[in-house]
Amino acid sequence: MTTTAAPRPDRTSTGRRAVRVIVAVIAVLALVVVGFLIWAKTVMQGERPASLEAWTDDRVSITSYDDSIVMAPVDAASDRGLVFIPGAKVDPYAYMAKLVDAVAETGTTVVITKPTLNLAFFDQRPLDTFTSHAPDVTEWYVGGHSLGGVRACMMAADEDVAGIVFFGSYCADDVSDTDLAVLSISGSDDGLSTPDKIEGSAHLLPADATFVEIEGANHASFGDYGVQPGDGVATASDDEVRDEITRALAEFWGAPGE
Repeated sequence: MTTTAAPRPDRTSTGRRAVRVIVAVIAVLALVVVGFLIWAKTVMQGERPASLEAWTDDRVSITSYDDSIVMAPVDAASDRGLVFIPGAKVDPYAYMAKLVDAVAETGTTVVITKPTLNLAFFDQRPLDTFTSHAPDVTEWYVGGHSLGGVRACMMAADEDVAGIVFFGSYCADDVSDTDLAVLSISGSDDGLSTPDKIEGSAHLLPADATFVEIEGANHASFGDYGVQPGDGVATASDDEVRDEITRALAEFWGAPGE
């Protein structure tokens, strides 16, 4: 009886297939990374007229750094500052027009961060990265819009700050047992940080937190960057929203020296 030996596997062929699989996996991962970077770098641009309005306001001094934009009152500056974190993929300059009156009227220095990859959660730089641009300020608040506010709440738990300011945002961490002063400004027509979400997370904040809902404001009303997918329809004008934001911050902080 004759037995035929089974053919031996071609190790060279097997090795080539393995190399092809590895190369294919690397290529797919590279495409995913490149796609993500392109997506992250494509921001919702600030509206130029609104930004220019803030830049030319002689009540406020504006300085742009690699990591942030500093808005400081020209007269009657207080010792208070706010590090403000933009929403995901929103141009940091889009918030200047909504904050310029508050800077001038409350004497508060505002530092708007430029998040890593335009996403607050990827920005792990410490608070002093931004506060170092305003060394005369001795009392700091953190705040932000949308996911920027969520990130601000996380920072408040780890940093020595006086309080938190939310623009269409809320806490995901429990800070209810802290002595942080908290102001939550939201919009009645916000389709993303909806009134229900704001109310549903209120228990995570101190009992004396202040809540202000702007009638007719949507999610994008807190900046000047156009329409945002999934948002509600705003019926309040940009000027009306800015006035309400300024009023809420002035009542929360008071005028310089108060």
